[in-house]
Amino acid sequence: MRRLILIALTGASLALPLAARAEIDVGGVKFADTAELGNAKMQLNGAGMRYKAIFKVYAAGLYLTAKASTPDEVLNAAGPRRLHIVMLREIDANELGRLFTKGMEQNASRAEFSKVIPGVIKMGEIFSQRKRLAAGDYFSIDYVPGVGSTIVVNGKPAADPIKEPEFFNALMKIWLGKAPADAQLKDKLLGKAAPTKDPFGN
Repeated sequence: MRRLILIALTGASLALPLAARAEIDVGGVKFADTAELGNAKMQLNGAGMRYKAIFKVYAAGLYLTAKASTPDEVLNAAGPRRLHIVMLREIDANELGRLFTKGMEQNASRAEFSKVIPGVIKMGEIFSQRKRLAAGDYFSIDYVPGVGSTIVVNGKPAADPIKEPEFFNALMKIWLGKAPADAQLKDKLLGKAAPTKDPFGN
C-alpha cells in the first residue's frame, strides 16, 4: 500500500512540470500554449508586454499553426492565425482604434493601405462602439483563410468578418513591421528571448 502511495505521489510530481508548461504568464496574464481556430490547432508563437513610457498597457500573444521567428514567416504563414490582447489599464477605445490605424499606415505603402481601408473603417466602428476598454478586457483578431479577420471582444464577435485578405497582415505589421509599436514586444511575439543584461550595466 505504501509503495502504491509513493508511486502515485511520484507520478503527480512528474505531472506538475507538464501542467506548468500548459500556459505562459506575462505580467499576470496567462496565455495558453495552444488554441483552436477554424478546426485547426494553433500554438503560442510568443507573448509579451506593450509598454508606453513605464506603464504597462496590454499583454499580447500570437498564435500560429507552426512556429515562426521572422515577420515574413508570420505574414506568409498558412492556416488560421490569432493575435490575442489583454488590457492592463483602462484606455479610450476610440484612441486605441486611432493608434492601430496610424500603426497600419506607418507600416504599409499607400497602395497596400488603400486595399484595407474598408477593414480599417469597420475596425474603427467596432472600437468607437465600445467607448472604452477597462483593465481585464480582452480581444482577439482571428484570421481564418477564406473567411477573413474577425475581431472578438471579451469572447464575442464584435462584427462580421473583415473579408479583405490583406487586412490581417496590415494589422500585424503594427507589431511586426518596420516601425513596430514596441520593438521588445515584436521580439517577444516572434519567440525571441529578451537580451541578457550585463550585471555591470554595459
